[in-house]
Amino acid sequence: MGEKYIRAVVDGAGCLPVLLPSLSPPLDLRALLGSLDGLLLTGAYSNIEPHHYGNEPSFEGNLHDPARDATTLGIVPLAIELGLPVLAICRGLQEVNVALGGSLHQKVHDIAGFDDHRENPDEPLGVQYAPSHVVELAEGGLLARIAGGREARVNSLHGQGIRRLGEGLVVEATAPDGLVEAVRLDRGRPDAPDPFLLAVQWHPEWRVTENPFYLGTFQAFAAACRERAANRQ
Repeated sequence: MGEKYIRAVVDGAGCLPVLLPSLSPPLDLRALLGSLDGLLLTGAYSNIEPHHYGNEPSFEGNLHDPARDATTLGIVPLAIELGLPVLAICRGLQEVNVALGGSLHQKVHDIAGFDDHRENPDEPLGVQYAPSHVVELAEGGLLARIAGGREARVNSLHGQGIRRLGEGLVVEATAPDGLVEAVRLDRGRPDAPDPFLLAVQWHPEWRVTENPFYLGTFQAFAAACRERAANRQ
């Protein structure tokens, strides 16, 4: 993973980062999560292999990471079972969705009605990660509370996106073209509240301390992690 994710945990969440290796077969995920207070699923250059969510073949040149798939697709339901707070970013959002039974568009930009959400790789990183479009935030949702309103500007560096929502997920944000850009876990069980799980398609880790909305996202995750730590103790 890139250093920007590690720095965001330190500077944005005020937490201690512990890096988990992606191996196939994966390590003992239950043992790993048992010693943690939160789980961050980062973005990546690779995409989930499509056989995990459907029958269509992968397109030519699609980068895959089977070891990461083996780790993350199993770690998401386990984290929920253990009540571990989860923050998922870009590929992480897609992993959450697939792990809970959802599916993905492999090429959002090739589907009529959707915009091209990819970055221009020839531009400087500061331009690639700059805010590029508005997202509409769900009324009464977690992100709307963080933003203090119903809209926020975010960056956009992804070619894939949510097609069908995973079980128990509700929409937190949508792009102007209707693409789901953020979700949270809400299985509708008043007697058994769900653990914190927020997944976003954009990259709030980028210069997190300079963007109040991005920083607020990591601070909300940190608050859930600290509550988890207090309960564990």
